[in-house]
Amino acid sequence: MSFDQTRRALLKGTLAASALALSHGPSGAQAPAPRGTFPQWVSAFKPRALARGISEKTYERVMASLKPDTSVYALDRAQPEFREELWQYLNRRVSDWRVMAGQQHAKEVSPLLERIEKDYGVDRWVMMGLWGNESAFGDPQVQKKFMRPVMPALTALAWGEPRRRAYWEKELLNALVIIERGWSTPDEMNGSWAGAMGHTQWMPEVWLSVGVDYDGDGRISPFGKPDDAFAGTAQYLVKRGGYRRGEPWGYEVKVANGIGDGGNRTYATWEKSGVVRANGQPYDAPHVSARLWTPVSGGPRFLLSRNFDAVKSYNPSTSYALAVVLLGDRIRGDGPLSKLFPGGERTPTVAEVQEIQRRLTEHGYDAGPPNGRIGLETTQAILAFQRKAKLEPVDGYAGLKLLTRLRQGP
Repeated sequence: MSFDQTRRALLKGTLAASALALSHGPSGAQAPAPRGTFPQWVSAFKPRALARGISEKTYERVMASLKPDTSVYALDRAQPEFREELWQYLNRRVSDWRVMAGQQHAKEVSPLLERIEKDYGVDRWVMMGLWGNESAFGDPQVQKKFMRPVMPALTALAWGEPRRRAYWEKELLNALVIIERGWSTPDEMNGSWAGAMGHTQWMPEVWLSVGVDYDGDGRISPFGKPDDAFAGTAQYLVKRGGYRRGEPWGYEVKVANGIGDGGNRTYATWEKSGVVRANGQPYDAPHVSARLWTPVSGGPRFLLSRNFDAVKSYNPSTSYALAVVLLGDRIRGDGPLSKLFPGGERTPTVAEVQEIQRRLTEHGYDAGPPNGRIGLETTQAILAFQRKAKLEPVDGYAGLKLLTRLRQGP
């Protein structure tokens, strides 16, 4: 399994985490047959670690007393399949709370963003969109509620997961190399069940291959200050995604009748054909080439340039890439999309989400603090209310239709 495939499988957001916790617990899946006992496997794997340059002392310190986190087998095998509409996906990830939080964080890290732009050419708002989607701007609550120790997880997968064993073995070795170099410790290395860590969710291979000691402290780390995480991620976008300095990712557009998707023309040529920016502004880089894309028939349409594909290289999902760039644009100060998706709703305001949370709690469903932010507690409460009220679909979405129903009473 490639790094990108792993990212796509594991980075599903809060809804995925909550639904999985509710319906696919570790007891619900059978563990694969491991290769002998765990101590036997640890002993047999040792020569490979030593050949990779990991000292015997480090290997014994990390592996001798380690207990494999076998709950990851259920998480690996029970990837949730959501029939989530694109408008819901975007509303969740480009929420008013995330926009407001992003604007505050952007002010706090403005000098770092300016330096990243200068050194790597990656637009600061793309970086903010990535940071917001990957870890809610490094929020410690994300680490606390959704992350787990990485070494027991990777070890369990390398020992007992037969379908992608070679991949997990390589990532375990990469993680051991990181520890050997003194860049991190097993206690610090918390992340997803598949091993992605830090502000921008690096797998160990990415940490080793494109990581940057941007703060000059002698080690590379995706944890703590976001300096290294931002620089490594920017370098990833440039080297692996082909990101181009000074070019936009694209724009929402209005399209003259009869113009279909596809093509690869400059923005200036598109404009002459009747494809103009939805906000009425001129194209910032008329010489750059882009293609026309309609994600959902009857919904908003976009011109996408090479830098959209660069963002997509970080997670091979057009929905993910669209959420990243739209969140970045909103943090910059742009308005929402000019057109709703068919059957969609506008994004609820922070005040409306707070009302949803309060009403759920008043109806006997603990939605957590009414902070206007959709987290695991709120999503679980919504799912429980939808089931009890026989609402369809049972999707955990905190939207305007749900609010209307809650106002009618339990």
